[in-house]
Amino acid sequence: MPRRLLGLATSALWLVGALVVGWLLWPSSLGGCTTLTIVSGHSMEPTYYTGDLVVSRCGPVDVGDVIVYTPPDVGGARVIHRIVDGNADDGWVVQGDNNDFLDPWNPKGDQILGSAVLHLPQVGKFASILLSPLTWISLLVIALAVVVWPGKPEDEDPETDGQDEDGELAALVADAEREVAEAEPDAESDEPPVTALV
Repeated sequence: MPRRLLGLATSALWLVGALVVGWLLWPSSLGGCTTLTIVSGHSMEPTYYTGDLVVSRCGPVDVGDVIVYTPPDVGGARVIHRIVDGNADDGWVVQGDNNDFLDPWNPKGDQILGSAVLHLPQVGKFASILLSPLTWISLLVIALAVVVWPGKPEDEDPETDGQDEDGELAALVADAEREVAEAEPDAESDEPPVTALV
């Protein structure tokens, strides 16, 4: 019984761990609070370069923060620039670190996906697969399968789990001995019966 409880506790810990990681990393495209952005262009150099991965989280922002936002009427494109002025009510004034002009948009509210919390140089070149919702759903299905998959039954005897060559030979010898015991010796012959193992 204690092994079973230990197994259940381990499964529960895996499930809780997967849920916590999923909650922390769940992408905003699926209703979460994390946005993964792969930098493209030169407007944020030397802070970020093309191919860098920037992880941003939703929450309050302020002047000086690097934010990821979606400007209106650009088909869902993302911009990652620094807030240089403004406020949450009227909209933030943003500008790329390498630009000498301000952005034409003043993002506010739902347009802001989050502020940068983690920068991984050049990881974006390999991490584009992480942006796919299918990847996240697949990972959750695999984690769930690991937790729910039935374990080995406790009453199974490892010694009888599969016959090896010695076990097969012992079975053959036992069969041969049984046949000898059942055979009646020939009354006319004084010689005992001969059994050959092949």
